[in-house]
Amino acid sequence: MAGVEAPRKGVCPQMQRYLRLVAGLVQAVLLLFANPALAAPTHIAAQLLVEGPALPGDEVTLAVRMRPEQGWHGYWQNPGDAGQGMTLKAWLGGSEQPLGALRYPVPETLLIAGLMNHVYEHEYAVLTSLRVPRQTPPGTILPLRVEAQWLACTDEICVPESGTLTAQITVGARGAPDGQFDKWRAALPAPLGAQARFASAGGRYRIGIPLPASVRLDAPHLFVSDASVVDYAAPQVFTRQGDLLVVELPPAKFAPVTPQTLSGVLRLSRTGDGVELTAVPGAVPAGGTPVAGGAAPVRPQGSFALLVAMALAGGLLLNVMPCVFPILSLKALSLARAGESEAQARAEGLAYTAGVVLACLGLGVLLLALRAAGEEVGWAFQLQEPLVVAALLLLAAAITANLLGVYEFSVPGFASEGSPQGAFATGLLAAFAATPCTGPFMAAAMGAALLLPAAQALALFAALGLGLALPFLALAYIPALRRRLPRPGAWMGRFRTIMAVPMGLTAIALVWLASRLAGSAFAFAACLLVIVMLSALVVLGRRQRHGLAGGWPVMLALAMVPVLGAIGLPGMVREASAAAAGILPTKPFSEAALAEARAKGAPVFVYMTADWCLTCKVNEAAAIEREDTAAAFKAAGVTVLRGDWTRRDPAITRYLTAQGAAGVPLYMWYPAGDAPPRQLPQVLTPAMLAQLAEGGD
Repeated sequence: MAGVEAPRKGVCPQMQRYLRLVAGLVQAVLLLFANPALAAPTHIAAQLLVEGPALPGDEVTLAVRMRPEQGWHGYWQNPGDAGQGMTLKAWLGGSEQPLGALRYPVPETLLIAGLMNHVYEHEYAVLTSLRVPRQTPPGTILPLRVEAQWLACTDEICVPESGTLTAQITVGARGAPDGQFDKWRAALPAPLGAQARFASAGGRYRIGIPLPASVRLDAPHLFVSDASVVDYAAPQVFTRQGDLLVVELPPAKFAPVTPQTLSGVLRLSRTGDGVELTAVPGAVPAGGTPVAGGAAPVRPQGSFALLVAMALAGGLLLNVMPCVFPILSLKALSLARAGESEAQARAEGLAYTAGVVLACLGLGVLLLALRAAGEEVGWAFQLQEPLVVAALLLLAAAITANLLGVYEFSVPGFASEGSPQGAFATGLLAAFAATPCTGPFMAAAMGAALLLPAAQALALFAALGLGLALPFLALAYIPALRRRLPRPGAWMGRFRTIMAVPMGLTAIALVWLASRLAGSAFAFAACLLVIVMLSALVVLGRRQRHGLAGGWPVMLALAMVPVLGAIGLPGMVREASAAAAGILPTKPFSEAALAEARAKGAPVFVYMTADWCLTCKVNEAAAIEREDTAAAFKAAGVTVLRGDWTRRDPAITRYLTAQGAAGVPLYMWYPAGDAPPRQLPQVLTPAMLAQLAEGGD
């Protein structure tokens, strides 16, 4: 959750010790697991080429020539477990024209952390076609423009790339054959020329491919064109029965699709020879002589199990991160009651864990669905929406009033007699409030979750939730820990009142965040709704103390608060406020600004922040907005680029994704010259930036 900005001149000794501890943890993780991302405008160069003149009404062949940098790769039409193929849109002479099917060369296999990708790690060309309008006079030169989008990846990061490719089409008689296009056509898989068949038996697909026994097979592999049909990473079993080659594949592990036909490309050898086939349902005989298959190259990379462990550790550490402190007040009273009954404690522990895990999974599903729909969103995306912040403000104000004794209600975790339902609701709320944080261990796992297939990504979100719930779960199942908790008594009432302070500060911080997100008028209107709600709750509390029910006027007033908010608040949203000038001179972040700054040859410091990120604010007070940092940066000629992610910004989201980060804070240091950039820890120490500027890193 958001918090009040810390003083600029420094932090208290307790916070300094905390910063040093967490910074040491982050640095250890980075040294063990993190590889700095490479930053370049385009990692796969694209060029559009046209094959010779074409007569009116004829089709002309186009080629998009792709040249990956060393260590980078592009993707086949079906990228496999992760990745994205190419998309093209063409305009001829100012009007959009349909393109023919994209024809790819035979791809290569790339296995990383148990995930199979279909890639190209060398220069390749994607062919397509376009028909010249019949009414075009011969001799006309038509300008051609193609908008292309593709994904460029290394073994660690992926960068969405795009380009506007241009060429010209001359209308006229065909010229001599183009040898370069002939080479590209030769790299395409040849049509099989015979009907293949497939059948499903024993939980596996069997594909029968008519192929002469004389055809030599060297590391064969079947690339299936249809998504979510087969398990790409599973071993492929090849057998021969005379002139019939049989391939056995297991179905996809997650949400498998049952195909009516099955299309793909059979790689015959490591040199890239292959055939294109389409299989229809039919009988495929069993048995045959085994054919030796080739294994995909495995790259040194952290395993998926390691990512799960990092997500678990990240969730555990969220319990001590500053942005989670307010929600600890919700857990404290629940934990104090945990010793009443062992069975009750375990039931509450399981219910709380279920609430946390389900909340993390729900946010993960929504995040992945939005990204699949083309939205540029990242971790903590819900706090970029003003209406969500307004709803959280109402909730925080209601909980604060309950803690102060204004009214009595079964607010999650505060009933005098604990219940699994209350613990479950507390878990939901705790997870939702914790999601703005990206702490040690968690950053790499959540960054990977945005690029992995849905099944693996959701496993990481579930592991994050389990880590967040572990302390409560441990207390529920370990009696020795519960015995260390204070016994229930009169102190709980005083403690309840004290715990209203962090919740009240959270509400104040949400008012500030609302003003930053949507303007002062929006924040003022949200505060009016809070006043209406609190007035109704005061009346409710008075009636409760006299043994009366709430009454329909009070309940109607409470019900009208969210209705009025949903009707009136959306129209009051304004542009986000500009960042206030600080000690350190900054410029707004953009890819163009970064490229311009890098071209000057001086160091560049990029930091991504948000008004709702308390960790960001602590770093800014402790290490960024400091006189010594500003002086060191000025002496070294450092350009500072600040990315404000308070409101959704697609450019910043793409940059975060390119660096393998799921959210903020993110700090990147670009040394002078052409040296590769360095990703800094998520918790900065006071002297770190000054030392970097002085060359002391």
